[in-house]
Amino acid sequence: MIPSSRVARLHRALPFWLSLLLVPVAVAGAVIGGWSVLLLPVVTWYLFSILDALLGLYTENADPETPEHQLSWYKAITVIWVPVQFGLLYWMIWYVTGPGDAHLSALETIVLFFGVGAITGTVGINYSHELMHRRNRVERFLGDVLLAMVLYSHFRSEHLQVHHRHVGTPGDPVTARYNEGFHRFFPRVLKQSLVSAFRAETAMLARKGRPWHDSANPFFRYWALQAIMLGLAVLAGGWIGLGLFLWQAIVAIWQLELVNYIEHYGLTRAHLGGGKYEHVKPRHSWNAAHRASNWLLINLQRHSDHHYKPDRRFPLLQTYTEAEAPQLPYGYPLMTMAAMVPPLWRRVMNSRVRRWRRRYYPEVADWTPYNTASNPQPR
Repeated sequence: MIPSSRVARLHRALPFWLSLLLVPVAVAGAVIGGWSVLLLPVVTWYLFSILDALLGLYTENADPETPEHQLSWYKAITVIWVPVQFGLLYWMIWYVTGPGDAHLSALETIVLFFGVGAITGTVGINYSHELMHRRNRVERFLGDVLLAMVLYSHFRSEHLQVHHRHVGTPGDPVTARYNEGFHRFFPRVLKQSLVSAFRAETAMLARKGRPWHDSANPFFRYWALQAIMLGLAVLAGGWIGLGLFLWQAIVAIWQLELVNYIEHYGLTRAHLGGGKYEHVKPRHSWNAAHRASNWLLINLQRHSDHHYKPDRRFPLLQTYTEAEAPQLPYGYPLMTMAAMVPPLWRRVMNSRVRRWRRRYYPEVADWTPYNTASNPQPR
């Protein structure tokens, strides 16, 4: 018999297991076809936006000193998701190029794998983000597996060694500049994040007296895992399967960078001189306490605390009030849709950035250097 305390912890963790419900939605789209191929993007964006409106905010905070052994049900979902996503992705490729080919049109298959990319990006990359921050080598490797499934393995190096160190400064490619629309941000980040990740790893090796091509460079592991995933796609569905794999990876990467875009848009750390910046604080990330989307995204929207305390597991992340951290008006699903329309995005967010500046940095009189993406240097 399971102890009552363990049952209680399972009950508290269950809402974060909602991501598993996306699996039967994906299978239904493949088997039924027709209108059902639209279900995945509808559920991940529109349904969770509606649930956010209905369920409101969740502002309670768990005890950050909760011992590790009491978080097993939370940890389990991030670990279980890896084989689940692996099986779903390659089963989908096999099915639509084999048994399902007779009743799925080319357009239906493309739309269906757009939805698959929504899963591997919204859930898969997000879970890899949680796993890469853990000290346990198995969890970190599982995070690598998830990233290899979307051909974005360097995200681990970029996120841990560049983004967390340089967030809110010109040294971080992923911090979206004030007035920089997503359609300018996306191609810039695709190039700069790969370059900065490789440079960070080679610099780390150089400090140990090793060349970039040393076997300790994780990029060799990244490339090997990605090659395996590509090969499996060909085995599962031939060249069409490879094309579908690439398509879902593109969608997943787009999903990730949409989230990166909104998490720090327009927020900057104070330059202290001599190339040094103030310490990262909750004020340097947008916070969102919307209940349903935090369930789906395992508290990623408590991003202010994640950057403040990167080692915290997701159930222990704290949320903040307006006095402590800037707040997004809606959860990530709705905000990412707004980000795709730059005039709408600026209308929603630019006034909030200006209020943030007045609240936290009233001593800065001239923000002109921050007001364009082409000249984001600190004052």
